Amino acid sequence: MNVIRAKTAGFCMGVSLALQKLDTALDEATTGIDKSNDPRGRICTLGPIIHNPQVLAFYEAKGVACVRDAAELLPDDRVIIRAHGIPRQEEERVRASGARVVDATCPKVKKAQLAIARATRAGATLLLFGEADHPEVRGLVSYAHGPAHVFGSPKELAELRLDPGHNHVLASQTTQDRETFTALEAGLRARFPGLTVLSTICDATRERQEEARSIASSVDVMVIVGGRQSGNTRRLADVAALSGIDTFHVESADELDAKRFAQKTRAGLTAGASTPKSLIDAAENWLTSL
Repeated sequence: MNVIRAKTAGFCMGVSLALQKLDTALDEATTGIDKSNDPRGRICTLGPIIHNPQVLAFYEAKGVACVRDAAELLPDDRVIIRAHGIPRQEEERVRASGARVVDATCPKVKKAQLAIARATRAGATLLLFGEADHPEVRGLVSYAHGPAHVFGSPKELAELRLDPGHNHVLASQTTQDRETFTALEAGLRARFPGLTVLSTICDATRERQEEARSIASSVDVMVIVGGRQSGNTRRLADVAALSGIDTFHVESADELDAKRFAQKTRAGLTAGASTPKSLIDAAENWLTSL
């Protein structure tokens, strides 16, 4: 099998930074180095720090606790805020808990949060393109000062009852498809000439999607490696599948079935922004062995 591996596959800057902050907290707890001189309790993440099961299992084995609510935190805990960010009100509760807070929110997500807060300060309605149940989206919406609507498709947007006399702000989950967002923007500008549009899709997402689209056009099968809870990984699979070729989204090479590749000679390989290099390497080795 001839394998074309995406150069952009794997950890993005935001994921790398978040894990570096978690690693630093673990190192300080292990070596006894704590510049804050605070008592050292548990090392916690508020929700999964990233969406990759193998990475989460690795840190769980190191003793990192994944708590689901600020009410579970103790005053001597050190809590790392997940890369996706958290709702503003939840962050207030975390800081009020007395736990030492390490903010590992992706800088691109934090920038989007603050941009939404500024753009809606006068009460404008936020129109957010994203997955309503995704933790990043819940965080973004919490920064809106006015009404907020989340929609995941042009159809859902069309079904919203929007007041033409009200100011609207269009933004996006940072990992959404840029081409779709551009089309949504064009349609909304025709309805609301005074529409404010925030550029919140991160460049890493755009680059990964463009490369996946390019590779898919030159191969006869695509493999996407990454967690099923990872929104950016799912969208890579969607982008590849739109080319009309067989596309397999797996969390590890163990899920691949050689029978599905019997008539294939050229495979494309990419991975989500929270997928470790070791898992991508394993998938490439599996494909090249066919």
